[in-house]
Amino acid sequence: MPYFDTASAAPLHPVARQALQASLEEGWADPARLYREGRRARLLLDAAREAAAEAVGCRPDELVFTPSGTHAVHTGVAGALAGRRRVGGHLVVSAVEHSSVLHAADAHEAAGGTVAQVPVDRAGAVSASGYASALDASTALACLQSANHEVGTVQPVAEVAEVCAAAGVPLLVDAAQSLGWGPVEGGWSVLTASAHKWGGPAGVGLLAVRKGVRFSPQFPSDERESGRSPGFVNLPAVVAAAASLRAVRAEAEAEAARLRTLVDRIRRRVARLVPDVEVVGDPERRLPHLVTFSCLYVDGETLLHELDRAGYSVSSGSSCTSSTLTPSHVLRAMGVLSEGNVRVSLPPGTTAQEVNGFLEVLPGVVAGVRATLGVGAPPAAAPVSDALEIDALGLRCPQPVIELARAIGTVPVGGTVTVLSDDEVARLDIPAWCTMRGHTYVGEAPRPAGVAYTVRRRV
Repeated sequence: MPYFDTASAAPLHPVARQALQASLEEGWADPARLYREGRRARLLLDAAREAAAEAVGCRPDELVFTPSGTHAVHTGVAGALAGRRRVGGHLVVSAVEHSSVLHAADAHEAAGGTVAQVPVDRAGAVSASGYASALDASTALACLQSANHEVGTVQPVAEVAEVCAAAGVPLLVDAAQSLGWGPVEGGWSVLTASAHKWGGPAGVGLLAVRKGVRFSPQFPSDERESGRSPGFVNLPAVVAAAASLRAVRAEAEAEAARLRTLVDRIRRRVARLVPDVEVVGDPERRLPHLVTFSCLYVDGETLLHELDRAGYSVSSGSSCTSSTLTPSHVLRAMGVLSEGNVRVSLPPGTTAQEVNGFLEVLPGVVAGVRATLGVGAPPAAAPVSDALEIDALGLRCPQPVIELARAIGTVPVGGTVTVLSDDEVARLDIPAWCTMRGHTYVGEAPRPAGVAYTVRRRV
């Protein structure tokens, strides 16, 4: 069964498995102790730190291991903000950061700080000028992911780092999705990553803080990991994480070229094989193994279940798969379609046959899900009204858009259809539908129950 969700967690790399088993025998003792077993464990820890630091592009004494990538992010954000508290309490993040960064920003704001979000374009990329506009004299820290976890867009980290350096502001880079493919370019100040993204064991994060960056850990510390990650380190997992990072880096160039070809095939063929689909993210400046697309008139949760039944493990940023019924913050910030969203992220070793099999199965699965929702060709009918209002209250993604598609043919060109909906997703998906179908999104207006979204027919 092909596993196509390595952006969530990569399968354990064979080198990681070997290193984990070996270090369970040799690395169980306390590396802080001076007896033989402790010295042996210390040698393993030092070697792992040196290997990880080489991959990151920092000094070994600048890097510590944490219990997870999220822990590294929270520690990095809080420590960098506290280290520059005299400058001010302003934090700048992109609108598409990983939830761990946004949660840290929320905590900072709740404690009295201020947060500015830098918008992205329709491909999910920020601009250096956007960061320049958000920085001010009270900015203590800026954060930017190296590559987006949902759509794969690679961010202009080097350019943003230059802007931040000119303003005297440190830049924290969340490199979780990209570190396995190569080092992060540019003058970053703090970097975080997570081992399970590149085939290391879960429960190991990396936190690198450049020398000269003011940093003050915000929890009780001890003598371990430079006081930045207290507690007994999981040495076997750390050794396996560092070993696998070195191994995937050795394979990265060749594997990236091979997987990029397969992803290019998916990007091209999905748009041809599946009607009413939007492939999102930057087509060029992107991670080599990841592609995301959204399908109109599709319940995302049902789509993922049906693909799973067909033998393919994929994930989604669709609101239809979330108990909150709100669209992914990444897709919302990009202004793209969220319903029926599918993220395919290929692990190393994925074959062309597996990708071709997925492409053979996908059109029928999408068509089947649409059929269960009653989606078919819109009926040919003479226009009956210049303005029509549809009551879609209580209907959830993707039903309001389906009702809009059915109704648009009943008004003349230039006429309007207004959809009354209490589903938050409609705010994103109705404008996206207009863009895809060539109609004009007029706007929205609050109603006592729900929101009225108005569309003008253009074709």
